[in-house]
Amino acid sequence: MNSEIFALSHLPVGASGTIISINARGLEKDRFIDLGFAPSLKVKTLFKSPAQNPTAYEVMGAVLALRREDAEKIIVRKGNQAL
Repeated sequence: MNSEIFALSHLPVGASGTIISINARGLEKDRFIDLGFAPSLKVKTLFKSPAQNPTAYEVMGAVLALRREDAEKIIVRKGNQAL
């Protein structure tokens, strides 16, 4: 499988991927992990708001919205596996 690695904010609507790292520290990183954005978990982009910010993602069966600047800190490997 040819995989691409990039920030979560660049994962197209309808596409899924695997979180490989979080470029944050301390409480900010803890917050992402508490929300479910932890390495090795699957994430799917569901839709973007009309202004393209925030974007809704599905992770661990929950739908969560992240601002673009937060999604930039989560690095994913794009995959074509369904959640």
